[in-house]
Amino acid sequence: MKLILSILCAVAFSANPLAAQDASWPLADAPRPTAAPVRTQAPAPAPAPAAQDPSRRPVADPNLPNYAGYPLYGGVEAPRQPVWSSSSTVRVVERPLRGEAPGRSGQIRVRIRDIAIIRGQETNVVQGVGLVMGLDGSGDSGNAMTFALKNLLNTQNFNLEPSQIASNNAAVVWVQATLPPGVKPGRHLDARVSSMYDAEDLTGGSLVWCELFAPGSEDVYATVAGPITTGALSASGDGASAQRNHPTVGIVAQGAKVEREVPSQLVTDLGFLHLDLKSSNGSFGNAVRIANAVDTIFPGSAVPIDAMTVKIAVPREVGEDQRVYFINEILQTEFVPEASARVVVNERTGVVILGEEVRIGAGGITKGNLTVTVSETPETSQPGPLSNGTTENQPRTNLLIEEEERQLSIINGAATLQEVVEVLNVLGVTPRDMVGILQDLSRAGMLHGELVVM
Repeated sequence: MKLILSILCAVAFSANPLAAQDASWPLADAPRPTAAPVRTQAPAPAPAPAAQDPSRRPVADPNLPNYAGYPLYGGVEAPRQPVWSSSSTVRVVERPLRGEAPGRSGQIRVRIRDIAIIRGQETNVVQGVGLVMGLDGSGDSGNAMTFALKNLLNTQNFNLEPSQIASNNAAVVWVQATLPPGVKPGRHLDARVSSMYDAEDLTGGSLVWCELFAPGSEDVYATVAGPITTGALSASGDGASAQRNHPTVGIVAQGAKVEREVPSQLVTDLGFLHLDLKSSNGSFGNAVRIANAVDTIFPGSAVPIDAMTVKIAVPREVGEDQRVYFINEILQTEFVPEASARVVVNERTGVVILGEEVRIGAGGITKGNLTVTVSETPETSQPGPLSNGTTENQPRTNLLIEEEERQLSIINGAATLQEVVEVLNVLGVTPRDMVGILQDLSRAGMLHGELVVM
C-alpha cells in the first residue's frame, strides 16, 4: 500500500511542478500562481494598434497568465502595463499670444438699446430726510438729534422740552430712492439710507415713515418706512475696535412705496421720438450709423440732430396702440458702432483701458525711478560714573537716494491697438507708472486719442 501511495504522489508532483514548491513558499498568505491552462487552439492575432479606438483601453487576452502583483522570491514586483496602453490623458491647449486675450475683434454688432435710450424713459431720484430709531447707543448726539426728536414727537401730539430729550438710540438720515421709467403708484422699491451726523452704526435700526420729493418739487412721489439692512459689522472695546463694510449706510428693502407717477412723453405732439446716446458712446459717427440702421427698416424716418441725438418720425400708419411695438423694433435693431479712440486711466487703482482706435506717434521716451530711503538709528549717550549727567538719545538719520539709469527708448509709432500694447510693454513699467506715461504722452501730443483720468 505504501508503495502505491508513493507512486501516486510522484505522478502528481510531476504533473504540477508548482505544487512541489508548496512547502518552500516564502509568503504563506499570498496567493500562489497556478499553472497556465492548456490551450486547445492558437490565440487570435492581436489587432494592429492603429485600428484600435483611442478612447478605450485594450483588454488583455484572458487565455494568457498574468503574474503581475505576485511577490517573487527576491522581492516585490510592481504591476506592469502593456507598452501600448496608458491610463493618462494629455490635453494640448492653444495659448494666445502674449498681451492678447482671446475674443472677437473688428466688426462687432450691438443693439441700439445698448448705447441709446428713448427720451422720456429716464430714471428719477426722489429724496427726503428721515429718522432711524432703535439703535443700540450708536445714534447721533448733540442738539440736532434733540430737536429732530422733538419735532417727531410733536407730530404725535406729544410735547416735550428739548432739555427733557436725551437719547443716542436715534439718528437723522438722508433717504433716496430711484424711480424707474414708467413706474406706477403702489409699486414698492428699495430705498438707500445714509447717516447725516455722528451716528456710528445704523445696524438694527428702523426708519420712521418719511416722505420723498423730487428736486425742486413739493409733490410727494414716494413714502418710506421699515427696517434697515447694512450688511456691516462693527465692534469696539477699551483697547481695540473692528469694522466690516460701512455701517452708516443701509438699505430699506422694498420699503419705498410709489405714491405718484412721474409724467413722461415718448412721442411729441408732432409725431417724433428722440434717441439720446449715452455719454460714453456719443459721437457724430454713432449718430449717423444709428440713423442709417433705422432707415433700413423705416426708410426716411431717422435724422441725426447732433452727436448725442437722433430724431425719428413715427409713421402715420403706426397708431397709439402700436407705438410700443414700433419703439421695441427700433431698439432691437443692430448696427456696427464707431470704434473708440479713448484712454481711461484710474490713478487710484492703476487700471488702464485702451480703445481700439488709440494711436501713438513716433518719438523717444525714457522712465527712471527715483528711490529715497530714510532710516533712523538713534544712539543712546550714557553719562560717566558718579557724574551729574543724564542719559540722552542722539538722533542718527541715514538718507539714501538711488536713481535708476535707463536709456532713451525710440518709438517708431503704433498704427494699431496691438502695436500700442507692444510699445507700452517694451517700456517694461508697472501699471501705475504707465498711467503717468500716458498722461505725459498726451501732453506731448504723441497720444492720439481722448485721455480720461479718473
